[in-house]
Amino acid sequence: MRNRHPSQTTRLLVDSSAYFALLDGDDTYHSQAVSILDRLIAKACRLFTTSFVLAETHALLLNRLNQWTATKFLQDIEQSTTTLAWVTPTDVQRAKAIIYQYDDKDFSLTDATSFAVMERLRISYAFAFDKHFSQYGLAVLDS
Repeated sequence: MRNRHPSQTTRLLVDSSAYFALLDGDDTYHSQAVSILDRLIAKACRLFTTSFVLAETHALLLNRLNQWTATKFLQDIEQSTTTLAWVTPTDVQRAKAIIYQYDDKDFSLTDATSFAVMERLRISYAFAFDKHFSQYGLAVLDS
């Protein structure tokens, strides 16, 4: 499911695929990610991410770009208005149940914990370029 027009009160979960696209100018989705982020800022949407996404993004940036970018990302998140939702043991249990239920999909544990946190916090939209969010039935932003 796709939705192009989140409202000001919209709560969104930002995935590592969106963070990476924003930070890597060579990424296929870079321009689209910048456009989406500009729109979200203009609409003052509430952004969330998870502790697992934070760790996954840091590792991705470290391995694909460089240490400076990975560290700067962590610092930027600390200074931002993005709410960091810590993955709980209950979220992990729910995530495993999702993975077991959808055995025809290749959801990672990080993806599935994002789904669980979105359910727990009643977050309706994902800023992601990862097909798994739409496969699970979540609304994913596009430009």
